[in-house]
Amino acid sequence: MKINDAIAKKLIKICQERKISINKLAVLCCLTQSTVQNIIDGNSSNPKILTIVRICDGLDISLKEFFDDDLFANIDRED
Repeated sequence: MKINDAIAKKLIKICQERKISINKLAVLCCLTQSTVQNIIDGNSSNPKILTIVRICDGLDISLKEFFDDDLFANIDRED
C-alpha cells in the first residue's frame, strides 16, 4: 500500500470512529474541505507533513498516535 492510500484510509477510519464528516474534519483541523477531500480521494499523492500535523492537532492526537496503525506497517516505497 502506498503512503497516501494509508493516510486516506486512516482519515476515513477516524471520521467513522468519531462520527464526523469530512467537512467537519476539515473545520476541526483548520484546513479547507477540498484539501482533506483531495487526500481522501487520492488526488494528493504526497500530503505534506505539515498538513498531517494540522490534522493531528485538530483531532487532539499526536503524530505517533496517527501513524501507530497497522495500515502503515507495509508501506510500498515510491522511489
